[in-house]
Amino acid sequence: MLHDPNWISAGAPSSKLLESIISWHQAPTKQMYQHSNTLLHFLRHVSFPPDAHLLPSALKSCPAQPLARALHAAAAVSGLAEDPFVASSLLHTYLRLGATSDARGVFERMPDKSVVGWSALIAGYSARGDAEAAWGLLGRMRSAGVEPNVITWNGLISGLNRSGSAIDAAKALVRMHGEGFLPDATSVSCALSAVGDVKLVSIGEQLHGYVVKTGCRLDQHVVTALIDMYGKCGRADEISHVFHESSHMDVASCNALVAGLSRNAQVSEALLLFSEFVSRGVELNVVSWTSIVACCVQNGKDLEAVDLFRKMQSKGIEPNSVTIPCVLPAFANVAALMHGRSAHCFSLRKGFLHDVYVGSALVDMYAKCGKVRDARTIFDAIPSKNTVSWNAMIGGYAMHGEAANAVQLFCLMQKCKQKPDLVTFTCVIGACGQAGLTEEGRRYFNEMQHTHGISPRMEHYACMVTLLGRAGKLDEAYDLINEMSFEPDGCIWGSLLGSCRVYGNVFLAEVAAEKLFELEPENTGNYVLLSNIYASKKMWDGVNRVRDQMKNMGLKKEKGCSWIEIKNKVHMLLAGDNSHPMMTAITEKLKQLTIEMSRLGFAPSTDFVLHDVEEQEKDDILAVHSEKLAVALGLISTSPGTPLRVIKNLRICGDCHEAMKFISCFEGRDISVRDTNRFHHFKDGKCSCGDYW
Repeated sequence: MLHDPNWISAGAPSSKLLESIISWHQAPTKQMYQHSNTLLHFLRHVSFPPDAHLLPSALKSCPAQPLARALHAAAAVSGLAEDPFVASSLLHTYLRLGATSDARGVFERMPDKSVVGWSALIAGYSARGDAEAAWGLLGRMRSAGVEPNVITWNGLISGLNRSGSAIDAAKALVRMHGEGFLPDATSVSCALSAVGDVKLVSIGEQLHGYVVKTGCRLDQHVVTALIDMYGKCGRADEISHVFHESSHMDVASCNALVAGLSRNAQVSEALLLFSEFVSRGVELNVVSWTSIVACCVQNGKDLEAVDLFRKMQSKGIEPNSVTIPCVLPAFANVAALMHGRSAHCFSLRKGFLHDVYVGSALVDMYAKCGKVRDARTIFDAIPSKNTVSWNAMIGGYAMHGEAANAVQLFCLMQKCKQKPDLVTFTCVIGACGQAGLTEEGRRYFNEMQHTHGISPRMEHYACMVTLLGRAGKLDEAYDLINEMSFEPDGCIWGSLLGSCRVYGNVFLAEVAAEKLFELEPENTGNYVLLSNIYASKKMWDGVNRVRDQMKNMGLKKEKGCSWIEIKNKVHMLLAGDNSHPMMTAITEKLKQLTIEMSRLGFAPSTDFVLHDVEEQEKDDILAVHSEKLAVALGLISTSPGTPLRVIKNLRICGDCHEAMKFISCFEGRDISVRDTNRFHHFKDGKCSCGDYW
């Protein structure tokens, strides 16, 4: 067509005109210069007469600022830039592409500034978070004799909300209503989102009342915004109320419901409503499924998360690079290594491994499943590591008691110019505590403050109390607590109480326990730990006193729970629960092991039993600890020599720790047990912790 003389005579750009366009386009920056050849090729090979109707169409589909400026130049040279239709298209194109200053230039040259142009520019500045400029334009608009309309206000509110200026957005709605404009569904939806971000629930409730009065409570976007607002404000009861009142069963409502209920730890309600959406045939998307998986993981429902991940794929919904980091912690928490490896292979096939968050989640998963060497392989392969990646690997080493590797990686992190953060130092000091490197841990605690300018937080003090406590420096740990500039929480006192159990310090144990009973009156673990300290000292009056206190408060000891993966299936074993289909065989195996242990001189350590009962009964109580049940299941379900990996929800007791050492030697198995503190790798009758735990 470029060779068609009729097209040329109709006003097609001449070569001189094209050169002018490119020359103008090259002028501003070197980056634009790099695009000039592409633009020249475009303008020479596309049918592009200076037409007041075709030019706006080209601008509407324009993908980038450099091309928009080239089209603008073409319009200017051909005299069409002053055309109202073309000028309006230029204005909206620049705003869409984020070139606010260019849009302002176009607007200022427009002879007839309509309410549409004013509204668009105000919305553009609002979207940048420039509230001052937006309000200034609104004032100029009125001075020019142009009155704003609802669309103007909606653009202002929406833009401020999207830019993160939630308070300004809320103020804009109040001013809009004060000036006599009635907010519509769009205004209310945007304002509700802003109100939720700043947790102004009283204003949110007023907006809810306004929605009911004006009859827009059935609007899909308003319902979703109300659910989102109440979720952010911690009003879980209102979330369900709004949903059931509206009866909207669409994907947006589902996503908002799951997010809101998850944020308020209402995982059971979220699962129930999500199942209702699925049963009614609502076409949910990958965001919906990812949200419910994340909800389960964040609220301790790991097995449910694994099950939902399977159902998601059976429904034909393919996981994305956000889903994988959400579900990997669930695999890690229940030792589902084979599931984790499947997710790893899937990520490899889909090209997700370049994503730093997928890589970091894989590092964490492998470390928590006992495969710290595989975790390091993944870590080394991450192309662009961030702080999360480094923290995951350092934390993995800490969890396995490999303090030397954790410290070495921390030094490498700094050599790579990656700045350590709060989590990094928690991992490093924690690693030192696991290995008994008291002075090194103390040095990093001081270095964190004086070299890196990071003020210690609660978790750092907890690590230091654990570090000192494990080294037997209980008085020094207590002094550190008293020197804290803020009130210690239950984690701090819990660390001290745990150390008191190891060293049998009843006095400090009672001090720590008293604080814990005030801070966490319903945490049964604290009562049990104090009782165990009394029991180890045969102070049965103290045991009975704590037991009566628990009984009066209606508290029950949390049952030990362990998970083991056998042939791609995760089994959960509960202490004192006989519901597992193989419990008879498990019990028989434990009896055989007990006989062999007794024959070879192994005596159970009954100091770890809460109750004042006969020694034989104590032996029976110890025999059904969940980690022993899990290991026995593994022994009878796998071939000889197969490594066993067990995860436990509580800390492993001293008797089970000794028993695992015996079983690893007697059965010739590598056994890994991850409790709430760390990994214990048992092999040939020894533990990786060196009995320092």
